[in-house]
Amino acid sequence: MNKGLATSKRFILVLGLLTGMVAFAIDISLPAIPSMVRDLGTSMSHGQQVVGFFMAGLAVGQLPAGLISDRIGRMPVLYVGMVVATLAGVAMSMSNNITVILFARFIQGIGASAGMVLARAIVRDISSGQQAARLMSLMVMIFTAAPMIAPLLGAYLVVAFDWHAPFVAVTVAAVLILFGIKTSLQETHRPSNKSSMRQQLGMSLKAFKSTPQCLFGLMVALATIAGIMTLVSGSASLVVELYRFPVQSFGYIFALTGVSILIGSTINRRLLKRHSPLQMIGFGAALAGIAGTQLLIMAWMGAANFWWLWGNACLFMCATAFLLPNATAFALEPVPEIAGVAASLIGTAQSLVGATSAIVSSLLYTGTILTVTLGVGLSSIAAALVFLYKKQVLGDVA
Repeated sequence: MNKGLATSKRFILVLGLLTGMVAFAIDISLPAIPSMVRDLGTSMSHGQQVVGFFMAGLAVGQLPAGLISDRIGRMPVLYVGMVVATLAGVAMSMSNNITVILFARFIQGIGASAGMVLARAIVRDISSGQQAARLMSLMVMIFTAAPMIAPLLGAYLVVAFDWHAPFVAVTVAAVLILFGIKTSLQETHRPSNKSSMRQQLGMSLKAFKSTPQCLFGLMVALATIAGIMTLVSGSASLVVELYRFPVQSFGYIFALTGVSILIGSTINRRLLKRHSPLQMIGFGAALAGIAGTQLLIMAWMGAANFWWLWGNACLFMCATAFLLPNATAFALEPVPEIAGVAASLIGTAQSLVGATSAIVSSLLYTGTILTVTLGVGLSSIAAALVFLYKKQVLGDVA
């Protein structure tokens, strides 16, 4: 609709916050996991599932959010999603039962999914091509504040209050984002409900599956998100439990991943002025390949200096700033008429893979570096291989 929205700073800021809500909700909870595990008398493997259950909720919620937003518009779905996330946050903040917390976390993921998927769809509504990729990258820069600030804030809140406090902060953030939606966003999509919801979903799925660009972008995104969630879910146990850093230090250490994403996003936005999104995916794949090779060496060795390990984890996170926004923009480019469903398909698949990676890595945790180094290493190499074999997927488009 209104293409001028692509240059509105307030509009793009709120889109970035909608996307960042997901990272904030995950990252601020990480320092709370060890204390929560001790207080509730559960296992570290069980406690780490607050990440996996949130990602599972994201996976469940995105496709309905995208499909319904294509039919009735983006704004109503955004409002409902953030209200659900807020109410789930209240339940988590008041509970001392791990089962209730995990269930509420799942519901919170469903609510937050609307913001994540519709922020991407809105970008496609108001832009395309390199401009869309640059906007996606700018949104990445905005939500980069989450891994930089959220763990620090979470660690402070746990020390100053208790492990409930980070969940309270997520609830407050959801309320503030609701205010931002009300004051800064507007409808960008002309609803289309000429066919039944089932017919619309079927046609949208067929269009997505038959478009090579969509499939290529999806494959890059899935390989990348698997590594991200393996690192995120295992970071607290790796840093605090295995390498014996204090909880207060965890926030600063984890914030280095946010700095890495910020550096990558800044470079990506500048290079997109002269290079295509596909070329930038290639650059990110090269960085991921370098990091992944070293992490697999560490996995084979069974031990590694912490800063060698964490340095390559940060290099991988830097690579994600090139891979994710460009892969998403590249995948959405040829299907503007089904941007909501297409964005939700990408997001749902990412969340399913992310949830699986987080839950499996937490279940396989053995008190060694193997889970993180092997998981992130294999994901990095997978992203590099997808790009190397792009010709087989894209054909003439490559």
